[in-house]
Amino acid sequence: MTTTSAASRTATVRANGIDIHYLEAGSPDSSDLVLLHGGLVSTNPLWDETPLSYGTHLAALIDRFHVIAPDQRGCGRTRHTGDERVSMSLLADDVAALIGALGLDRPAVAGFSMGGMIATIMAIRHPGLAGAVVNDAGCDIFDPGSKSFPMLREVFGGGLDATEADPDAVEAAFDADPAMRGFLSLIKADHDSAGGPGYWKIMLQHFFQAARHWPGYGVDDFAGIDVPSLVLVGDRDELSPVEDCVRAYRHLPRGQLCVLPDTEHVITAAKVAAIVDFLGRTTSWS
Repeated sequence: MTTTSAASRTATVRANGIDIHYLEAGSPDSSDLVLLHGGLVSTNPLWDETPLSYGTHLAALIDRFHVIAPDQRGCGRTRHTGDERVSMSLLADDVAALIGALGLDRPAVAGFSMGGMIATIMAIRHPGLAGAVVNDAGCDIFDPGSKSFPMLREVFGGGLDATEADPDAVEAAFDADPAMRGFLSLIKADHDSAGGPGYWKIMLQHFFQAARHWPGYGVDDFAGIDVPSLVLVGDRDELSPVEDCVRAYRHLPRGQLCVLPDTEHVITAAKVAAIVDFLGRTTSWS
């Protein structure tokens, strides 16, 4: 284990056939919270100054929880090994295996964007393993007709019929927007520092494999998530529209819905406060 600060540490555990790198922070005596990052990023501290990282809000979270934040398979310092294509189900099974390997007892599992999708699919595939679930801005993928799929194939694959990621198309698309150009620079710096020069292209392939099509689970499957569940979204989120989140929430047996005003597809202090409040009120978990 490597100490990164007084509050956080990093470690690696063998689970589901791979070595999963994770950040651990907070007191082990607190309630466990498995925290899942969004697509294309990782737990690398370079993301902490962006609105795409829970690392920005770690201090608020560890005041209440014992946080375990893994790098997803193929991202950051968690390598994908073997010939199996990366899928949402595989990523969800990684989280389940991580929980087992660390001996966590019904932790809360929360994630943003792709992390929220993975948290939800994990809860569907492994009933009762989590004590509570938070899906922040990750409901669009559960609609087979979501506009997210063709948009993702267009941007990351270079065409609507793409079956593999196209790094050249990604560079062209991101270079056209100064803000996205900066995002791509962070992607390269993050993943190349972990996997070597050009590793960001390999990470991109793994991301594309998992996210380019419907994962096989729809909102009807949410009925099997019989633990306290929070659907969280900003009212201006164009990637995970409020309508998709409301539809998902209505299928949860023990669901709650929180829509934050004037908020896009980002992680904010208000979102983190909503997570802390939800889990604090979920007495059957905490």
